[in-house]
Amino acid sequence: MNLHPHLPSHPLRSRAVPGAGLFAATLLMSALLAGCSGGGDAAPPAAPPAMPVALLTARPTQLPATVEVTAQTEGSREVEVRARVGGILMKRLYQEGSAVKAGQSLFQIDRAPFEIALAQAKAGLADAKARAEQTGREMARLKGLVAQQAISQKEFDDASSNAAVAQASLQGAEAKVKDAELNLSYTSVTAPVAGMSGRAARSEGTLMSAGADSLLTTIVQLNPLWVRFSLSDSEIARLPGGRVSPGTVKAVELVLADGSSYGTQGHLNFAASAVDPKLGTVALRAEFDNAEGRLLPGQFVRARVIGGNRDGVFLVPQTAIMQSDAGRFVYVVGAGDKAEVRPVTVGEWRGKDWVVLGGLKAGDRIIVDNLIKVRPGSPVTEKKPGGGPAAPGAPAAKP
Repeated sequence: MNLHPHLPSHPLRSRAVPGAGLFAATLLMSALLAGCSGGGDAAPPAAPPAMPVALLTARPTQLPATVEVTAQTEGSREVEVRARVGGILMKRLYQEGSAVKAGQSLFQIDRAPFEIALAQAKAGLADAKARAEQTGREMARLKGLVAQQAISQKEFDDASSNAAVAQASLQGAEAKVKDAELNLSYTSVTAPVAGMSGRAARSEGTLMSAGADSLLTTIVQLNPLWVRFSLSDSEIARLPGGRVSPGTVKAVELVLADGSSYGTQGHLNFAASAVDPKLGTVALRAEFDNAEGRLLPGQFVRARVIGGNRDGVFLVPQTAIMQSDAGRFVYVVGAGDKAEVRPVTVGEWRGKDWVVLGGLKAGDRIIVDNLIKVRPGSPVTEKKPGGGPAAPGAPAAKP
């Protein structure tokens, strides 16, 4: 019997204490966390896998010192064809833009006035010959008479004077005939040299003069062909000796607009003796054989000037050379097989490679692919020839 109705009959049946459940849940959570952490500190995150890359072992080589600049072709001889006598231009005798031979007729000027002039000159020559022969016979007759004192000395002197005048008239008439023949020959305008003809500057029916307005066309000699270019002081300094002349330049190569190389090397045939004060460059000219007519005047090409040899340079694929604000660099495999940035000094292109002048040493392993994923300090491993990672210590494969 419960003698105290206002009190619970047993402690276990007493009313729950407020907040006791929350406290118990907190204790349980703490016990679970303690149990999880009781084994020690958490394990560090796994290291990233090594990036498979292709490698190229740097090997020094010897290459000719070269400088490559923009150049332009020109004919070795560019001749103006002009009218040497005045008259009506009757006919054009060649195909514009075609190859012509030396002495080939290109234009015909009206011959009629010059044929008449020649006929008149020949008539005058015949008359002068007759007078000269007559005075010559007279002098022969008077020589005998003056020896016999049959005539006075004055008569003989007068006859001698007439003979001299007749002889001078004969010589003048002969000169007029030659001049008339020459003018008549000039009515046929011929090519002074062999080469490629240009556009006709005058059409048929034009009244030509022998003055400043006498240009008919031009002829350009294509074989050999000349190439003009200039080098700055810094470019000349890259050649052995820091000078450029026909004696110091071994050869000149041409790179055409499509990137191909012109098969025949040329030689330097002119080097200016002074630097252009306006441009700060030295004017140069090279000569190339052009028997097949592959090159035409006015083409823009690249001239590669070849000097002496450079030792200890490296050929690195262009794709392996990176660019940053600090300059060009490559990724090499450093300590611990990790990628390392190596600044380099580059020269010119040779095919698909850069010529590296400084920054590398023999034996450096250069990363040549997967460069977009490589970061300084990231681990790398070499690809096998089939594409997978190579075994540790395997030699670098050439790309």
